[in-house]
Amino acid sequence: MSSAQPVFRFLVAESETPEARKARRDSVGHSSGETYLDILRRLAPGATCDRIQPADADAALPPGASLTEYDAVFLTGSPLHLYEETPETRRTVDFMRAVFAAGTPAFGSCAGLQVATVAAGGSVRPNARSPEAGFARRITPTEAGRTHPLLAGRPASYDAPAIHTDEVEALPPGATLLAGNRVTAVQAAEIRFEGGVFWGVQYHPEIGLDEVAGALRRQAESLVEAGLARGDEDVEAFATQIDALHREPGRRDLAWRLGLDEQVTDERLRLAELRNFIEALARFRREVLVVVGK
Repeated sequence: MSSAQPVFRFLVAESETPEARKARRDSVGHSSGETYLDILRRLAPGATCDRIQPADADAALPPGASLTEYDAVFLTGSPLHLYEETPETRRTVDFMRAVFAAGTPAFGSCAGLQVATVAAGGSVRPNARSPEAGFARRITPTEAGRTHPLLAGRPASYDAPAIHTDEVEALPPGATLLAGNRVTAVQAAEIRFEGGVFWGVQYHPEIGLDEVAGALRRQAESLVEAGLARGDEDVEAFATQIDALHREPGRRDLAWRLGLDEQVTDERLRLAELRNFIEALARFRREVLVVVGK
């Protein structure tokens, strides 16, 4: 059997509203879906990557395409609040239910985990303790998470880029909790529903430090209201240091000041969950080829 890299067809589901997409582009140069497209093309060279905006009223797959034709679906972050009944949340949850029903494997970060949770019968709420702004600290795999392929390579405790004001309140029946921390009980999970499987994290392995800084600046007002900063100038000072570390990831002084290690500053390590998910897809593809070739 050939050892060549599998060529995948991916679908990125970007549930940001048009206004949120514009704000993010104005801030960091690209929407959440565009960030995913860039990362996926680097992790899986040659992959065909399509994009859909399921929250939009006119969302549609490319002509002639169906969910079953994709190797995987990737759900991005989003400012949608999944506990609110709006046309945008209904459309997004309905899309995820269709992904589960199609049996297409899916991965999601931040709101992506929340969308999959609600679609499969779980619940989401505003953060009960505090917003996680900038980084989720001391994420710890559960017993199940320590041997789950999603978290392969992660140490016993690690930090990751994160900024969210909502969290999973209750995972759906049959889901497996893979990691949590002191602030957010559900930091990683596997959800199986209607014949489909989803791996997700509450944090953002896909974003670089420049995007962390941009997110902080966009949400400065809410961070001050939450008591995480005394004023906009505090947020800007924090974001400026993060930007500087993005430009010079080898600066130990900045990493020390920000309390970060290579799990965040080394892109290869930061992308662990995405790489692990794609490798699991490749492994499944190889197993299918072996069975078919018998």
